[in-house]
Amino acid sequence: MSSLQALCSGLPLRPLPGEPGTPLAGVPHAPSQGPPASLALRNALRYFPADVQELLAPEFAQELQLYGHIYMYRFCPDIEMRAYPVEQYPCQTKAAAAIMHMIMNNLDPAVAQFPQELVTYGGNGQVFSNWAQFWLTMFYLSKMTEEQTLVMYSGHPLGLFPSSRSAPRLIITNGMVIPNYSSRMEYEKLFALGVTMYGQMTAGSYCYIGPQGIVHGTVLTVLNAARRYLGIEDLAGKVFVTSGLGGMSGAQAKAAVIVGCIGVIAEVDKAALEKRHKQGWLMEVTDSLDRCIQRLRVVELGLQQAPGWAGLPAALRLCVLSYFVNLAPLEEGRCLAPSGFSRPLPVRGAPVLLLCPSREARKRKEVLSLGYHGNVVALWERLVHELDTTGECLVDLGSDQTSCHNPFNGGYYPVQLSFTEAQSLMASNPAVFKDLVQESLRRQVSAINRLAKEKFFFWDYGNAFLLEAQRAGADVEKKGAGRTEFRYPSYVQHIMGDIFSQGFGPFRWVCTSGDPQDLAVTDELAASVLEEAIADGVKVSVKLQYMDNIRWIREAARHRLVVGSQARILYSDQKGRVAIAVAINQAIACRRIKAPVVLSRDHHDVSGTDSPFRETSNIYDGSAFCADMAVQNFVGDACRGATWVALHNGGGVGWGEVINGGFGLLLDGTPEAEQRARLMLSWDVSNGVARRCWSGNQKAYEIICQTMQENSSLVVTLPHEVEDERVLQQALQL
Repeated sequence: MSSLQALCSGLPLRPLPGEPGTPLAGVPHAPSQGPPASLALRNALRYFPADVQELLAPEFAQELQLYGHIYMYRFCPDIEMRAYPVEQYPCQTKAAAAIMHMIMNNLDPAVAQFPQELVTYGGNGQVFSNWAQFWLTMFYLSKMTEEQTLVMYSGHPLGLFPSSRSAPRLIITNGMVIPNYSSRMEYEKLFALGVTMYGQMTAGSYCYIGPQGIVHGTVLTVLNAARRYLGIEDLAGKVFVTSGLGGMSGAQAKAAVIVGCIGVIAEVDKAALEKRHKQGWLMEVTDSLDRCIQRLRVVELGLQQAPGWAGLPAALRLCVLSYFVNLAPLEEGRCLAPSGFSRPLPVRGAPVLLLCPSREARKRKEVLSLGYHGNVVALWERLVHELDTTGECLVDLGSDQTSCHNPFNGGYYPVQLSFTEAQSLMASNPAVFKDLVQESLRRQVSAINRLAKEKFFFWDYGNAFLLEAQRAGADVEKKGAGRTEFRYPSYVQHIMGDIFSQGFGPFRWVCTSGDPQDLAVTDELAASVLEEAIADGVKVSVKLQYMDNIRWIREAARHRLVVGSQARILYSDQKGRVAIAVAINQAIACRRIKAPVVLSRDHHDVSGTDSPFRETSNIYDGSAFCADMAVQNFVGDACRGATWVALHNGGGVGWGEVINGGFGLLLDGTPEAEQRARLMLSWDVSNGVARRCWSGNQKAYEIICQTMQENSSLVVTLPHEVEDERVLQQALQL
């Protein structure tokens, strides 16, 4: 097994590692993309000197033929890939060691969706395009000084360039393709050639923290959906149906348990489903639709506590319960007594058991995460069948987290085929596969539309589901709506948009010591900061968000959310982010925290992403399709002290549909780190709030005005509303 020292020594060439590389059996792999042009082979071989090219060429050519991309499997490191304590990395700077810590976390098999293909999440969100890039990057980081910056072009380490101590140590761009060529078809060609890659959001910026990030986002989304659609704070007994248990979507099962509802999540990939079950994030697993429905509408056991029931042995009571749970559903109002058994109970004084058909888990307000191994379309259609035959709608809330941004290359599997059949057809006949995907999308929307006629509410989770459904010809049109609106809202438009407008978004940090005790200290600091802010007085809407996040932090350890690095996420506004950063930096200075802490956020945030079908879908001044905010954010973070910055094409809703960026900021306990945090975090939030204010959002207007009052150096252009619509009407008649 390799060591970290060996990992930082450059590409292993003499001797070459092992035998010709092949994907490992028994672990998930990215689907094949189909064979590309031979130029890809030339591009791959330029990483290697001439004396090994003859050996590697046929091996890489075979990868091209089989997988449509050269991953260089031979060079997959023989090391336990995980986030090691920062002091173990052989580096000249703390920043470089912290970046290594983050990179290896993104490739940890417990974290990454397809680690051998360097895919962290989202089906195709990569850290690097091939393993040679990984080796070179680790080598450069080990040599980098405080007066150098490492430049990354779509996974390729261009090199170390002279810079200043105040400059970022790392600048990343992913997928920066000329706009006229930023189509899905062009992406597949360019990716096959190895000249660009899809970094998703935090995969290619080295800031992924495992599914915890999306757990928290899903928790807040479902809580706020219940407030908006159902008018409730308590989700006990409510049913949430969705799909996806792979990368980020794997968080849905855990989120359902945390909010206290019944979550039924469909997943076609058995390996992904079993991974979440073994983690304990998924409570039950079944491949039976009957069992799914049974758990929602099995008989409720109304046990009349007749003499003798309490005295039954626990094991026998369990047998009795199990017997009735496995009965076929009864008609409303019917019951079975002990005579329903094939033979009398061998217990004197057996109780009378009344069996009332109902939604078992719902009636008992049971907290449940149930994984269905099968296609979500089949699940939606079965729910429609139950509604049409019994008159009962078994679901309250619904969404979808398939990787629909990449529907024809493994992001969405058609209901007409099994998982293995779909993977085969995807590679052998892409055109037929595409037709089946689009037919499946139409069927899924048809089922959702039928359920939505009842008291059921559906939203798009920003994965391009409704966009791809529209392209497939599904009935998702909203009459009289703009280009970014559909029959169902995106979760930004109805649920999270106002949160972004108030400056709240997914702020996160990573304790590079790898010590859970350090994380516990940061949890306590963050909760205390938010509690102090409430005590000082905040608006009711802000207080509600703070309270949700205090609850999240206080319960985080109990929910065992850490997968991979010792990281935490919460949604905070500008004031909260700065205060938490300052508190953590001071704790490092006084050694309450043993090693530096990396601050970051999801790109899916207030300012980081221009995405007309997700993050900026609630911007209605026509600028939703403009990307100035995300690009300015990337540049502004670099100017104000970020340790590293990243700018990506694609992420969430897909290639060519979004521009997004992120950052990493190292806190090392120094006054300089505190100053960088104050400047950079303030800009990182205010940029987006100011843009949302200018677009006409009233909440953003209020927040940016308040921020200007608190900081005289901030001067933002404020919009003037057209108060009299007749002014427009009269002018346009000229």
